[in-house]
Amino acid sequence: MRLLWKLVILLPLINTCAGDSRLSRPIFTQEPQDVIFPLELSNSEIILNCAADGYPSPHYRWKQNGRDIDFTMSYHYRLDGGSLAISSPQTDQDIGTYQCLATNPLGTILSRKAKLQFAYIEDFETKTRSTVSVREGQGVVLLCGPPPHFGGVMGEYEPKIEVRFPETIQAAKGSSVKLECFALGNPVPDISWRRLDGSPLPGKVKYSKSQAILEIPNFQQEDEGFYECIAGNLRGRNLAKGQLIFYALPEWEQKIQNTYLSIYDSLLWECKARGKPNPWYTWLKNGERLSPEERIQIENGTLIITMLNLSDSGVYQCAAENKYQIIYANAELRVLASAPDFSKNPIKKNSVVQVGGDIAIECKPIAFPRAAISWKRRAESLKQSKRVSLLEDGSLKIYNVTRSDAGSYTCIATNQFGVARNTGSLVVKERTIITLPPSKMDVTVGESIVLPCQVSHDPSIEVVFVWSFNGDVIDLKKGVAHFERIGGESVGDLMIRNIQLNHSGKYLCTVKTTLESLSAAADIIVRGPPGPPDDVRVEHISSTTSQLSWRPGSDNNSPIQIFTVQARTPFSVGWQAVSTVPEILSGKTYNATVVGLSPWVEYEFRVVAGNSIGIGEPSKPSELLRTKASVPVVAPTNINGGGGSRSELVITWESIPEELQNGEEFGYIIMLRPVGSTTWIKERVPSVESSRFVYRNESIIPLSPFEVKVGVYNKEGEGSLSTVSIVYSGEDEPQLAPRGTSVQSFSASEMEVSWNAIAWNRNTGRVLGYEVLYWTDDSKESMIGKTRVSGNVTTKNITGLKANTVYFASVRAYNTAGTGPSSPPVNVTTKKSPPSQPPANIAWKLTNSKLCLNWEHVKTMENESEVLGYKILYRQNRQSKTHILETNNTSAELLVPFEEDYLIEIRTVSDGGDGSSSEEIRIPKMSSLSSRGFPVSEPRVHFLSVIMIFYCLLFSHLNNE
Repeated sequence: MRLLWKLVILLPLINTCAGDSRLSRPIFTQEPQDVIFPLELSNSEIILNCAADGYPSPHYRWKQNGRDIDFTMSYHYRLDGGSLAISSPQTDQDIGTYQCLATNPLGTILSRKAKLQFAYIEDFETKTRSTVSVREGQGVVLLCGPPPHFGGVMGEYEPKIEVRFPETIQAAKGSSVKLECFALGNPVPDISWRRLDGSPLPGKVKYSKSQAILEIPNFQQEDEGFYECIAGNLRGRNLAKGQLIFYALPEWEQKIQNTYLSIYDSLLWECKARGKPNPWYTWLKNGERLSPEERIQIENGTLIITMLNLSDSGVYQCAAENKYQIIYANAELRVLASAPDFSKNPIKKNSVVQVGGDIAIECKPIAFPRAAISWKRRAESLKQSKRVSLLEDGSLKIYNVTRSDAGSYTCIATNQFGVARNTGSLVVKERTIITLPPSKMDVTVGESIVLPCQVSHDPSIEVVFVWSFNGDVIDLKKGVAHFERIGGESVGDLMIRNIQLNHSGKYLCTVKTTLESLSAAADIIVRGPPGPPDDVRVEHISSTTSQLSWRPGSDNNSPIQIFTVQARTPFSVGWQAVSTVPEILSGKTYNATVVGLSPWVEYEFRVVAGNSIGIGEPSKPSELLRTKASVPVVAPTNINGGGGSRSELVITWESIPEELQNGEEFGYIIMLRPVGSTTWIKERVPSVESSRFVYRNESIIPLSPFEVKVGVYNKEGEGSLSTVSIVYSGEDEPQLAPRGTSVQSFSASEMEVSWNAIAWNRNTGRVLGYEVLYWTDDSKESMIGKTRVSGNVTTKNITGLKANTVYFASVRAYNTAGTGPSSPPVNVTTKKSPPSQPPANIAWKLTNSKLCLNWEHVKTMENESEVLGYKILYRQNRQSKTHILETNNTSAELLVPFEEDYLIEIRTVSDGGDGSSSEEIRIPKMSSLSSRGFPVSEPRVHFLSVIMIFYCLLFSHLNNE
């Protein structure tokens, strides 16, 4: 009873501590390490580091050789934070083992033990030694004070091991072990190593100094055992052996963890460590060794404390130790005692559930020891029933909830330290139901569909629709091209636009609320044209056929109905369909023979599949193969020729393209004979690109007809010949010159040459036309002009000449063989240049529909032709056709309609041609009874319509008569 009252008095403090989440036991962040201190630095200071975290912050103590250090008795030791500083260390006073203790209100922890040792070395005794020479890697013995001896020659002797490894070596796990074995002998001994148990040496061993040193890195349990060194030469051998003993420092396998228990509970802690030799365990509380008592049981690494009370709280350490090291595992035990408290874990204010669902209302107050839980609804205590269950953790479970279950529920928690109550409400909502789920659909690629997903739900509950495709959520926020969510609050329909083959699969509509998640799925089958066939192979190929095989691709949910074979050559425009046997390839046909191929051409083949939806993508091309060679079958066409020189027969044809040559060493065969002869003359043209052949023979009569056929051949043989064509042999140039040549000048830049036609025959040479030559008296040969007329034309007008210049002209006949002799030259002088000045001071007057024009007479320069008259050029505003009227006077009259504007310009006429034009004059359509116009200084564009022209002076002259 007294203990209970003590607990009640301590309860507020316990609750404060238990409720302060910031409290934490000390945890070392830095522990002291072994130190070997050079004795010559005795005037310096040694620092043994120690630091720990915890709240409140820990304070520190130190022990030397198990005894507390009293910092108040000596300035030799001082605390620097948690670290220990030793000033002017002394060997006899400071050597030993040190431990750091960190303490706060939650307990004390003890650090690892750190050894402080002092290093020193004294001087060697000085004594002069003689020089010794030795081969690198071999052993050597330096004798010390040899006795008097008599010198002599050293002979051969068996090995003697002078430096050997100890008989027993203890090696730590993971360390690197070196065994040394140096031997003397003559000849120099060889060193080898082995294990006495017969097992092979570890593969990781390393040798150095001519195998005199054996190193075993990362020493492990399996490496321990007896090792032997053998030194041997021709005189004998010697042995050294020793044992490697494996040991391991303690390592934790299982540590203790912080534990928080209620008063009167029991504690069970277990720690485990491995090492060699096996470690033993001790337990400490707040840095002091823990001994077994009535409530405390200690067995190796196990600690059991029954009937916990508040005084058992503290920091505990499990120490695992073997002869090589001690390690610590730390944990806090906090024993708690408090009345029930809902402040930090109240009942949920509103627990929401749907009609027909199950719900658990949690009641988890903080209470030490655990509180007994009971429930009330309004004033009525709740008891176990078919629909109501009180769970072990204190929660209230209600099954198959109805609307009448809604209301307030109170949880009552009780332990020996008090009673606490807390109330929450149960809110009941209507269930969510998928009223229109998605259904299975068969669609064609490219269509757009809508997958329905519609629900009925409680109006106060927010509904979220999530669509998945083949298990992956469709992220509609990213604006995926084909998917779109449509509908309102209770509608989550999914539209799929332009559906593709890869959209076939399972679609899942998941409806999520804060209370539940339900879903409905449907399979969508998308049918489309077949996928590309696979593995198109050429099984056999001949000159005109190829046997193919293939494997069908995916039918994309619609059976394959037909296959089509396509081919491509270097000469075709893309892929072309080819003929096959069988002619129609059904969807179950996976091989065919392609026919009608061209010999000696490289082919690639591919296969295309089709179904009721359409034609699919083609397969990958087959291997590129060439058909076998064959005799060419296509003969040249367009056989023609003629021309050339005397005694020549020129034959031309259209060459055969490469794809029709059918083999190597392709060429042409020429067959010819004079018309009326029965004997063919045969010639070969071995050039592939030839399209012309010249047959020469002095006996050929000019312009005589020949029958000609052109054929083809290649390495396989001769092929077809063309049909017979008539080709004429070459002819002589014309032998006669034209007669009666004359020339006449028409203007400053134009003259006309005339001549008499030649009456020709085969002896005088055929005439196909005439060539006119013209030049000035100082022209070079390269400046002579030439122009031709064909047939029996006997005049030629030549333009583009220089004004007032003497030109010579000559005429000669020509045919396919060339030109004949020229006629004697004749000459003519071109006219002077036309006037350069245009008509000036043009005036016009428009009265009613009559337009009168007047201008000044143009005076010419000495080197210009005299003015013979004038040309009036006129046209309507919106027409391009120009009309011309010539006059010898300086005035004219025209009748003008009212509807349109007019354009007029005037130029001079002379023997040398037309002179410069005046500025274009615009006569506007009539808008009043009369108007008048005069020229302006700047050019103007004027528009005219229909014009009727009369000469003012002509009317005047007629009236006078």
